[in-house]
Amino acid sequence: MTAPVDSRLDRPYDEADLSSETFWSSTAAVRERTFADLRARRPVSWHRPVENGLFTDPNDQGFWAVTTYDDLVEVTRRHEDFCSGEGIVFESMPAEILEAGQGFIAMDPPRHTRVRRLLTAAFTPRQMARITERIDANSRAVVDAVAARGEVDLVPEVSAPVPMHNICDMVGVPAEHRRTVAHEAQFAGGWRDERLLAGADPLLRLLEAAEAMRVVSSELITERRARPADDLLSALVTARVDDEELTDAEIVSFFGLLMVAGNDTTRQSISHAILALTENPAQRAWLLEDLDGRLPVAVEELVRWATPIMTFRRTATRDCELGGRRITAGDKVVLFYSSANFDPAAFDRPEQLDLARHPNKHLAFGGGGIHHCLGIQLARRQLASILRELLTRLPDIHVSGEPTYGSGNFFHAVLSLPVRFTPEVAS
Repeated sequence: MTAPVDSRLDRPYDEADLSSETFWSSTAAVRERTFADLRARRPVSWHRPVENGLFTDPNDQGFWAVTTYDDLVEVTRRHEDFCSGEGIVFESMPAEILEAGQGFIAMDPPRHTRVRRLLTAAFTPRQMARITERIDANSRAVVDAVAARGEVDLVPEVSAPVPMHNICDMVGVPAEHRRTVAHEAQFAGGWRDERLLAGADPLLRLLEAAEAMRVVSSELITERRARPADDLLSALVTARVDDEELTDAEIVSFFGLLMVAGNDTTRQSISHAILALTENPAQRAWLLEDLDGRLPVAVEELVRWATPIMTFRRTATRDCELGGRRITAGDKVVLFYSSANFDPAAFDRPEQLDLARHPNKHLAFGGGGIHHCLGIQLARRQLASILRELLTRLPDIHVSGEPTYGSGNFFHAVLSLPVRFTPEVAS
């Protein structure tokens, strides 16, 4: 039996299945078996178009899968050969979805250079310092709400509200808009979740969510232009470098990115962290022996283990070579972070959770280059804060039932995670 072939270039598709919903509905451990084979024998491989059930592009021929640590880092640093402006997800998406849902991280120079310079001017250490106390206060409030109950679903009760409150506090989203923002932000990574969609058409619901976010952010931008406050949105409105400033459309786009990516990455990291500590009791005991001293290093390993964003796409701008394979202009090139972060060529015994792992040059925040994550310190700070609060006040918190995972190929999503703990007795 002959292998399926890309009819455009008579290029055979790889035998490994990275394109089906079945593959992405399996567990990380099952997917890792496929990644391990690809890393060892075919680190850059050509695959049939991904099944997405949202938008069919008749011109989509497939994608290159980049699975090793070194090749992934190389692609991120060759932005002239591999651009972001054609989209950062597997799926071919309508232009209006690309602009509304991806924004800044799907820009290329020179526009990306200008916008990142202005965002960096606003996203300062002072902004982080301002929000630090609020991060700890939000962690306390979230744990306060569950501490006496003994068992909860961690995702809606802890993992989701922690980053949403923190991001909204930092940006300056008032209380009356937070429920709307939190609800609409879910659809960017949850358009495969039938429970969330409740029968709605996925594409139309994505567009509705994007419009709802635009309406809220536009209203807040108008308010901040008239009356600046001490928050990130005001800093974005007033940011100026070499007499340039961000347009309202650019701020709206970044607002959406913060609400979606900034929330989802931390939410997934929290859930995966508690799951990992439950499954690795010796590592948990080691951490609890010196929680404050060991937590910063442990956070890096927990983020590697979670790899909350599993894939990012680039598009070849010209014919070139990668990993000994000839890449054709216009080809999709997908970076598999969930494979690279378990590459034994880059990590000693990557299949083992090692909270003392150091150095830990994981790629969960990107592989360097011009698109390296702006929110690294914020993500680390949030995860450390909520873990400290949980493990100090509810030290025996553990997963008590089967997790429910998402079936998407972008976020490493945990939809539900039942946990139990000894209830905290109020003083």
